[in-house]
Amino acid sequence: MSLSSMSSCLLLLLLVSLVSSMFAAAEPAGCKIRITDRGLDMLKLETQKFVEEELSNITMPEMKGREGRFQYTITDVKITELNLTHSDLRFVPEVGLLFDVQNSSITLSFHRQILYWFFYDTGNINASAEGVNINTVLNLIRDDQGRLKINNITCDAKINKMRAKFSGTLGRVYDFLASFLTTGMRFILNQKICPALDHAALVHVNSMLETIPVKTDVDQFIGIDYSLIDDPVVTSRSLDMNFRGMFFDLSHHGDTLVNSAVEPVISSYDRMVYLALSEFFFDSAMFSYYRAGIFQMNIINEKMSKDLEMLLRTTYFGTIMMMNPALVDAPFSLQLDVNAPPKTHIKTSGATVDVTAVVKVMVLPPGQAAVQLSSMTMQTKFNAKVSMKGKRLAVHADLRRFKIFSNQSALESLALIPLQAPLKTMLQMSVVPLINNWTKRGVQIPLADGMDFIEEVVEYHNGFIVIGANLHFSKGLREMISGNSTV
Repeated sequence: MSLSSMSSCLLLLLLVSLVSSMFAAAEPAGCKIRITDRGLDMLKLETQKFVEEELSNITMPEMKGREGRFQYTITDVKITELNLTHSDLRFVPEVGLLFDVQNSSITLSFHRQILYWFFYDTGNINASAEGVNINTVLNLIRDDQGRLKINNITCDAKINKMRAKFSGTLGRVYDFLASFLTTGMRFILNQKICPALDHAALVHVNSMLETIPVKTDVDQFIGIDYSLIDDPVVTSRSLDMNFRGMFFDLSHHGDTLVNSAVEPVISSYDRMVYLALSEFFFDSAMFSYYRAGIFQMNIINEKMSKDLEMLLRTTYFGTIMMMNPALVDAPFSLQLDVNAPPKTHIKTSGATVDVTAVVKVMVLPPGQAAVQLSSMTMQTKFNAKVSMKGKRLAVHADLRRFKIFSNQSALESLALIPLQAPLKTMLQMSVVPLINNWTKRGVQIPLADGMDFIEEVVEYHNGFIVIGANLHFSKGLREMISGNSTV
């Protein structure tokens, strides 16, 4: 093989290796959100109101000049009414959103001061702009912090015609002046509309998007990372966003779980919004809690039922007598220590969580060190029911399977059989309610304040969960922005 051929082969291998590593490095999403065109239908009315309010705040400059024998001053130009009912909000594939206004109208009022020969006249004038057309395209991206952001706005505004009706003594005389004035006002309005919408989108709406949590604390132990892992995907029917969807231990930010789960898939468009969560989403939460060290429990004194304590005394009476008869009346305790991160399994039949823990039976002689009587492995499986309320995702657990066996001998495992039922009851009565009391608080999903899920339907798939819902605005878009913007 010639040197040039060898170099070509090496270059080809290097390129193949580079491309393969790029694909291998692609990070799967732990959480996905889809907003459909049905969701846009609800958002359209709020957007229309918001745009009308923004345009009503346009300020017009004072106009002075001379036309023939007329000297005029126009002041206090105000937009008194907007009618943008012929509007549309839709997706632009690979770009973002389009807000389009066609054949709408704007009503204005202004004050006139006119000198004609020796006649001086003042009064108010009403003007109407007709054939108002506004075409605005918002480009949506992922910013450096992994947040959804409007990157730029393309705007084109045009007013086809404008009319003004003068009142007063010289109303008819001024008719020819009206066309001159309205031409100037139409030109100024055309120049004012797009900058107003630019500011509304790039400043006000972006300030609202900045309030959507990217990295936030869930409680005193763990946080969650909702950063986008790539730019949003926009089609003619939906806006799809891929989030990292990963929990982390607040005291060990870098110690995280690798996402090797099935990536969730959203295939429906019937509802306004969809939330998809992979097994990794839930596993990373339990891994983080495990790393934070909270999966430990010591059941002692009033936490232990009298029946369970009596059963433990009966079971381990012989062991105590052989070790030290003086311990026979000492209190008992059960130490539960989860020895591996719990694992989630999501199938079409539902979701389950496997938990393995070491259970130590201890006797606690007063004033002395605890004495271990036995060590056993506890294997449990919980049914996990996922629910959504507002913006908070919650999980309710039910104990499904329970098994204990000795870490020391098969013979001791047989001796533990009488403990199976009471320990299972203890878990159901004591531990499971504590877990549910913790998980019912839920975790917030990445939606803006004032926007909530309603009419939720949970679907279980192999490896992930999809929640389809409709949207409810508890606040108007203006209120949502005003509550979060200081600009």
